[in-house]
Amino acid sequence: MLELYGVLILWCIIAFILKSATVKGFIGEKTVSTLLGRLEKQKYRVLNDLLIPTATGNTSQIDHVIVSEYGIFVIETKNYKGWIYGDEDSQYWTQVIYK
Repeated sequence: MLELYGVLILWCIIAFILKSATVKGFIGEKTVSTLLGRLEKQKYRVLNDLLIPTATGNTSQIDHVIVSEYGIFVIETKNYKGWIYGDEDSQYWTQVIYK
């Protein structure tokens, strides 16, 4: 019986950790990084988790940058469920997060 309680407590701890924003963000970034790693190496250069110095002496973090003959693409990863509405002419985009 004591073993069963230990397993239940362990599952609760794992569920709690997986729900945390930090862990969800890490999982999302690693998933996107893995998918981008499948791009053709001859055509695409993928850079992940870049720290860029700012004019104020701080740094800014960029999740993914893809450099190719088609352009430079900057990707910010968010591991949320929902929709983002906007286009290249929109000053603001709208985010709808479920739950």
